[in-house]
Amino acid sequence: MHKTLLLQVVATLLGGGIGFLFTGERGLYSALLGGLAYALPNLVFVVRLKIAAASGRASGVSFFAGEFGKIAATIGILVAVQQWYPGALWPFLLVGLFAALKANLLAFLLKT
Repeated sequence: MHKTLLLQVVATLLGGGIGFLFTGERGLYSALLGGLAYALPNLVFVVRLKIAAASGRASGVSFFAGEFGKIAATIGILVAVQQWYPGALWPFLLVGLFAALKANLLAFLLKT
């Protein structure tokens, strides 16, 4: 799980670099916010899942509730970015989000 989170942060930073190359700081911040909109809820989900597993309360219901919470938090963060950072460039916000999402696939392929 920690490797996945690390890959998500690295992918978000690469997306931010792409945004910076094309549009400067606004593209950088937009891509970083997009990636963090997925990486932060995922971090909370992993911590919550580890605590539940350590206490013996992990179940399928808690897993799916956590997944739903992760999706809701991601959407909430994206809405908050729209409200509080009106200079966000949505194409680069989506690049950052997509990069963080695809880091999960990369973590699966690099599984050791």
